[in-house]
Amino acid sequence: MKVNYQYASPSMCMQQGDQTVLGLSPDLSRDEKVSFRGKLKHPLIFRDAMLMLREIVVSDMSQKKKERVEFFAWLEDEIERRVLNHKQYLPGVREDLQKSMNEFIQEMAQKDIDIKKLVDIKTTLKKEIDNHDIWKDYYKIEKDFWKFIKDRDYALWFVLDPVITVHPDQVSFEAFSLDESTYGCLSVDMDEFELLQNPQLGTTNIDFSAKLAKEMERFRTYTDVELSVNPGGFTVDTGIMPEHMEKKIELPETWIKGFNQVSSAASLGGIDIELSPVDMYDICSFLRRNKAKKSPRYMKWILEPDKPVKILFEPFGKELTLKAIYTGEKKREEKMWGRRRWLVMEKIIPISKSFKVRLLGFGMPQFITADLGTMKMTIGFSSWSSNDWVKGTAFNILGGFVGDGNYDEVYKLLKDHRCLSMENIYEKLNEASKSTNKAGVGMLFRRGEGYFDAVNNTIRFRKLCNTPIPKELYETTPIELEVQQHLDEGMEHFKIKMTQDNEFVAIHSFKMPNSKYKNWRFRGTEDYDREYNLTETELVIDEDGQISNVKCKCREFNKGPRNISAPCSHILALYLISSKFFKLELKPDKEYKMNDIMEILL
Repeated sequence: MKVNYQYASPSMCMQQGDQTVLGLSPDLSRDEKVSFRGKLKHPLIFRDAMLMLREIVVSDMSQKKKERVEFFAWLEDEIERRVLNHKQYLPGVREDLQKSMNEFIQEMAQKDIDIKKLVDIKTTLKKEIDNHDIWKDYYKIEKDFWKFIKDRDYALWFVLDPVITVHPDQVSFEAFSLDESTYGCLSVDMDEFELLQNPQLGTTNIDFSAKLAKEMERFRTYTDVELSVNPGGFTVDTGIMPEHMEKKIELPETWIKGFNQVSSAASLGGIDIELSPVDMYDICSFLRRNKAKKSPRYMKWILEPDKPVKILFEPFGKELTLKAIYTGEKKREEKMWGRRRWLVMEKIIPISKSFKVRLLGFGMPQFITADLGTMKMTIGFSSWSSNDWVKGTAFNILGGFVGDGNYDEVYKLLKDHRCLSMENIYEKLNEASKSTNKAGVGMLFRRGEGYFDAVNNTIRFRKLCNTPIPKELYETTPIELEVQQHLDEGMEHFKIKMTQDNEFVAIHSFKMPNSKYKNWRFRGTEDYDREYNLTETELVIDEDGQISNVKCKCREFNKGPRNISAPCSHILALYLISSKFFKLELKPDKEYKMNDIMEILL
């Protein structure tokens, strides 16, 4: 997706008497001309939080391919050496053979040598022409150029500028990492500012270069800092017009989808653990001192009710006991990958009051919210080094955001109010069902026109791009259509029960195509006339409301890791169906069919 950013001038820090003005240049190509001026009450906390956000923006922990330059250089030299040896010894062998030949053959051999000389001249000329070909080293030169830019001036290399949104109650800064695995959102309450003018609400990209980050590092306790978002740009010398700046960017499709999928993942329920700054320091300290060189590389959270949280680090086999107490109802163990990305938290440990960690389950993302007083920093980590946010649309479906819903009504409502909880949306759009409203919110997320505020559990209006996102990036996916088909099949085979351990178990048999149907090889068998087979899909929800086990006999599920990190359409459909009955009071070990459930509800 091609996007053009227009800035009146680069963002910069300026000294105006005893005061420092942090001037952020907004994107002029947007419809909403965002502006803001306010004096910060805690500039150092803001400084460290923004510098952390900058680290998220430029972080790239994806595996790099090794460039075997030395090997290929040796290979070329070796080939050339063998060719020269071959040319050196071949004439001698030919002379030995020519001694046994008659005069006529010797004359023909001489002509062959002359022809060979002409061929060599032709080959040499061709090589010379190739060496002077203007396009010969194009790709190598282009590759070296971008590597030089990345090493020498990261501000030029990195072009995915952060997004700032001015809300009635806060100013938020969002960013997505270069490897599309880490999301960061800094929300600053209006109480943090001494407002110098009425803010103009809206969303815009801001020019946040490496040079600006260096200037922010110079903030001190005695520095009064004013945050200014000015569409007119900034200049140190007021007698000079600001320098207009444009950026033409090719946004990766996965970057856009991933940015939007974060909101669906953040809205999911999970296990919340309250950590102190000391706990977070102990985790980061261990990760800093130990770097795994072999698999498995994960940390396993061992959670026992009313006992300190323990973390087992593999492959070291070392266990860390935290001060945090787990308050859940059931003992559980959660494995977590991508742990080295947690080191981004180091910068804000000294300024944080506490950290709330939300674990969504095996192979799922993790979210950490740092309490900085009047500021909150929310970080979302995917489970793997490669991009994990865009694995189909499992997060959308697990969150109940299936289909388009009443998108137009939700869009207008959020644009007018800027921030609402799901309950407020249900109340104001009560003519539509909750599922329709929820689907409308999901479509808002996918279009990049809103995001989920994990701190306040609200939906906030925000336009990610200055141009509409192409339809192919947000349209209904095949797996969503499959889930909808399963929901329409009815609930004839649906059953639920409660175990002695207070685990909620949902079982359903969905239709799946029979590969033997009308296949001539199976003519005369029962399979030949049967259009569908039935799955055996099972979902287990524990006392904390988390998915503890999943089973399905379909091919799509069993060719993957066979867990909730890669669910099939049957598991997703079963989750949506069973989520309506989680709060029913059921007798242990008794199986309830749909008629039994209706009797309880009535």
